[in-house]
Amino acid sequence: MSSKLAEQLREGTTKSHSMAENVSFVKSFLGGVVDKNAYRQLVANLYFVYVAIEKQMFLNKDHELIKPIYFTELNRKLSLEQDLVHYYGNTWQDQIYMSEATQMYVKRIHAVGVNQPELLVAHAYTRYMGDLSGGQILKKIAQSAMNLPDNNGLAFYDFPDIKDDSIFKNHYRNQLNSIPVNKDQIADIIAEANIAFTLNMKMFQELNSSFIKIMLMLFVNAIGNLKINVNFFQRKNSIK
Repeated sequence: MSSKLAEQLREGTTKSHSMAENVSFVKSFLGGVVDKNAYRQLVANLYFVYVAIEKQMFLNKDHELIKPIYFTELNRKLSLEQDLVHYYGNTWQDQIYMSEATQMYVKRIHAVGVNQPELLVAHAYTRYMGDLSGGQILKKIAQSAMNLPDNNGLAFYDFPDIKDDSIFKNHYRNQLNSIPVNKDQIADIIAEANIAFTLNMKMFQELNSSFIKIMLMLFVNAIGNLKINVNFFQRKNSIK
């Protein structure tokens, strides 16, 4: 008997999904405005998140609620490592760090994995289905906005072991629906998915803060250059 968990997760996170898309950093990204420094911090943040998710999914892969959706072809750790080399160089491990929001996110994933592993369903659904659903669009935006040659710095968006995204997503949804869950567990998983969306939003909000600072610096520099040009023009006219 189908639990219709996939449908209930989609419906139960509609508001959170909309809120996440309206964070300024995300809106700027979707609009084609991507700051490279903010983006490489996002890559670093996601690396820590996926290391946590994939560790806990592996440790709980035989759990009856996790087993149906344990697909190693979804793993993002290695692809993110490729991107980190691109953005930080070969010493990336010495340069990246977890932001405050990322620390909260990672802590939550580990706590869930240890104490309530069934709730990992929510974290896997939130991240992986989002990656598959909007990944190719985001890849094109990032490539264009940052003038990235070929696929350099964009490995995160590629799933080489998945031949057809649509077919795989349908299979994933069917597997979600096959998970043996009761009403209380469904409610808990949906609640956890909304927490996952909130934690993602907090990461984006941090990046938005950095992005705003960068834009303000550029604005101040532009004003400074304008003043210099005006003063030069005035001096030049006075000499005449």
